[in-house]
Amino acid sequence: MGKVYENITGRLRTFIEAQPVFFVASAPLSAEGSVNLSPKGRSGTLAVLDESTLAYLDFGGSHAETHAHLRENGRITLMWCAFEGPPKILRVHGEGEAVYRDDPRFTDLIGRFAEADGVGVRAVILVRAKRVSDSCGYAVPFMDYRSERDLHAEFFDRKGEDGFREYSEGKETNRRSVDGLPALPLPLPPRPDRD
Repeated sequence: MGKVYENITGRLRTFIEAQPVFFVASAPLSAEGSVNLSPKGRSGTLAVLDESTLAYLDFGGSHAETHAHLRENGRITLMWCAFEGPPKILRVHGEGEAVYRDDPRFTDLIGRFAEADGVGVRAVILVRAKRVSDSCGYAVPFMDYRSERDLHAEFFDRKGEDGFREYSEGKETNRRSVDGLPALPLPLPPRPDRD
């Protein structure tokens, strides 16, 4: 049965780092607002920084719902499911913060993702765990992992940093959430570690 943990213990960290996909949930304060749930992949884009802090690379796309919700209220939940081995669902409920390119902490944080870094990084999302819990996962199906998809990286590599900034600024859903909240602070500043 489910258990609540005081922090991200060694066993939980091992489980987190072994999963090829995780999910990010956030929501606005408004009861009429839209809950957002996003799958995240790309090997090496998630790091457990310490027993209560995680970070993941936020790559560009056509929406910025998580950014809007973090800017408004900071609430975030990360979830992992075991698709092989013993059944388990793990959730980290916490406070999230986007560390953007012009933040003095960005260069140090991005260095932790050397293998996964690339064109299209908008921010590093920091998550400070407030509650860590697991549940059985008995109904989660077995699924076999085949490989990473390279399409996202290839798409933004072709654009380069200048094209990526233009792409980000050209999408209204990067400026405002589907509920009208301010999302990405635009224009995106250049990468300080690539001057």
